[in-house]
Amino acid sequence: MAADRAYDLIVFGASGFTGQFVVEEVARVAAEADAPRPLTWAVAGRSLSKLEEVLERAASALGIPELKSKESIICDVNDPLSLAEMCKQGSVILNCVGPYRFFGEPVVKACVENGTHCVDISGEPQYLEGMQLKYDSQAAEKGVYVVGSCGFDSIPADMGILYTRNQLKGTLTAVEGFLLVQTGPEGASFHDGTWQSAVHGMSDQDNLRKLRRQFGHKPLPVIGAKLRRRGSVFHSNTMNQYAIPFMGSDASVVKRTQRYLYENLQESPVQYGAYATVGGIGSVILLMVAGFFFWCFTQCRWGRKLLIQYPEFFSAGYFTKQGPTKNQMAGTSFSFMFFGEGYREDQDPQQGKPSVKICTQVKGPEPGYVATPIAMVQAAVTILWEPKSLPNRGGVYSPGAAFSRTTLTERLNKHGIEFTVISKPER
Repeated sequence: MAADRAYDLIVFGASGFTGQFVVEEVARVAAEADAPRPLTWAVAGRSLSKLEEVLERAASALGIPELKSKESIICDVNDPLSLAEMCKQGSVILNCVGPYRFFGEPVVKACVENGTHCVDISGEPQYLEGMQLKYDSQAAEKGVYVVGSCGFDSIPADMGILYTRNQLKGTLTAVEGFLLVQTGPEGASFHDGTWQSAVHGMSDQDNLRKLRRQFGHKPLPVIGAKLRRRGSVFHSNTMNQYAIPFMGSDASVVKRTQRYLYENLQESPVQYGAYATVGGIGSVILLMVAGFFFWCFTQCRWGRKLLIQYPEFFSAGYFTKQGPTKNQMAGTSFSFMFFGEGYREDQDPQQGKPSVKICTQVKGPEPGYVATPIAMVQAAVTILWEPKSLPNRGGVYSPGAAFSRTTLTERLNKHGIEFTVISKPER
C-alpha cells in the first residue's frame, strides 16, 4: 500500500442515491475532533456537475461551506483506465455503484491491481462470494483488503453475532436473529436499486449454487445442540408476532465469517438462523401472496423486465425510483434481536444440552440511507486506522472476518448503531 496517496477515502458513485448520504457521513466523520489525524477525502463519479451538486447539498445540509470546494474525480465504471487512476489516488475506495453483480467487479479488480483497499454495501451473495473466489489470492499478494456487505443488514448481523459471542462467558453455539423495522406515520420506502438486486438474485439461484461448489468447502462442524429448523412462516413467542426466514444476505455472510474464524483462528463456529418479523396473520397472508408472484415474475425475462420497470407498483410502494422522503427516513428505525444459547466455561459443548442463554440487541436509525452510510464509513476508517488489528494477510473478506479483532463495534456504538446486552445468565 503506497503511503503517499492523495486521499484517505474516495467515495465512488457519490452522486447516486446512496452515495450522496455516504458523502455526508464521510464529511461528518472528517469533522470529528477525536480522529487520529485529519481525514483527507474526495468524491468520484461520471459527471462533474452531479458531483458538484452533491457537494453543494452536503455543504448546505451540514453547514460546512468548504465542502463545495472538495475535490472531484471523474471516473466511469466502464472505463478501466479511469478506475485505475482513481484507485492510485486513494487508500480506501467506498464503492457505492450498484447493482454490484453488474458493476462491482471492475472496481474490485482496479483496487486489487493498484494496491487500494475497497469496501462496498452489496447484499448480493453471488457477487460477494464470486469476488472472494476470483480475487482473494491476488488481494493477499498485494496486501489489499476487499470487504463487501459493509452496510445494512450485514454489518449489524455479522458484528452482532460476534458481539453476542464476546458477551457470553462460555461457548456460544447457536443464535437466532430477528429483524424488526419500525416506521413512522408515512411508512418506509427504499430506492429501487435494492429491488433490482433482489430481482436478479432471485432469478439466479442455480448459478449461485454452482459458484459455491467451486469453493469445495466441507460442512462446518455443528458444535453443541443443532439449531432447530423453522418453517417458512411461524409465530415467534419471544417477538410476539409472526416471522419468516430473512431473504437478505445475512445468513451467507455470517456463515463466511464463521468459516474464516474456525479455519484460520480455530474459533468455535456459531450456527445462525436469520428471520424477519412481519406482524399479524393478515400481514403473513399478504406477504405470501406477494412473494409467490414475485418469484413467478423473476423466473422469466419479461417478468423481470416488468418488475424492474415498475418497482413501485409491484412492491406496493415500498421500492420507488425516488427513494424515501426525509420524513420517512426520520420516522424509520431498525432493531436486531439475537437469542443465543451455549455452554458454560466448565462444560464440554459436545456433551449434553445447552446450559446458558443470552439475548442481545443491535439497533439503529433508518437502515438503508442512515445506518448503511454510518456502517460503511466506520468500516473504511477501521481499515485505515487499525491496520494491525486486521487479518494478517490481505484478501476478500466478510465484515466479521475482517473486523473481528478491531474496535468497529465500539465505533458503531459512538455513531448511533448501538450494541447492547438485554439479558444473560447470572454468574
